[in-house]
Amino acid sequence: MEAFQDIQRRQVADPVVTAEGVAMAFGSNALFRDVSFSVARGEVFVILGGSGCGKSTLLKLLIGLYRPTAGKIGILGQPLMETEGAARRELLTRLGVMWQSGALFGSMTLLENVMLPLEAHTALPRAAREQVARVKLGLVGLSDAANRLPAEISGGMAKRAGIARAMALDPPLLFLDEPSAGLDPITSAGLDQLIKELARDLGTTFVVVTHELQSILAIGDRCIMLDKAARGMIAEGDPRALRDHATHPTVRAFFRREAPAA
Repeated sequence: MEAFQDIQRRQVADPVVTAEGVAMAFGSNALFRDVSFSVARGEVFVILGGSGCGKSTLLKLLIGLYRPTAGKIGILGQPLMETEGAARRELLTRLGVMWQSGALFGSMTLLENVMLPLEAHTALPRAAREQVARVKLGLVGLSDAANRLPAEISGGMAKRAGIARAMALDPPLLFLDEPSAGLDPITSAGLDQLIKELARDLGTTFVVVTHELQSILAIGDRCIMLDKAARGMIAEGDPRALRDHATHPTVRAFFRREAPAA
């Protein structure tokens, strides 16, 4: 409880992500509305909910791929929607993103994949870019796989390589989209452990989109839950506290793996 209270204090004092009254609609279809939360520096923050509730859409709003229908988003102390031009490009280089499948380029080795952000956004010579990329692969346990192609590695290794590429520019903030999706329980547990170690050892802030209950409980310092029927947030807090004490029927059913009432 003391650790959770410390996270709450950091959230108030030093937020790296803020959302205020955020809404998103596609035409006349309102996906969610009035979503408000903040993310503390150094915490693992989870966006969860059932299929179709808008988790991945919210992530795309937070990294600037979509514009919200309403509301404000702040990233690392800057208003995301109002920041433009060179300042916006510089801000976005301080974010790392790992997409659900890893999104690796199949014709490139893992080393070449991780070097891509360095080639696009730095003036480092090739030898330096390669050295940085090898360090990042080492951080995720892939030092021996640097010269393999994505087709030559497992799904779990591809996820780790995606995280390594997301870390290439040393961003203080990492967004992970369904990192455990499609993985067996042992591989998923290993990836959860990696996320916790990176957050602890590097001080990196993670925003993780997932519906995998075991991962949520293993890595999440805090979470918000979106709900398709409610078209918005229905819970916020420590996922373990929500599991044990939630009174909202949908939240309780999610955390206790209960089938909806007939």
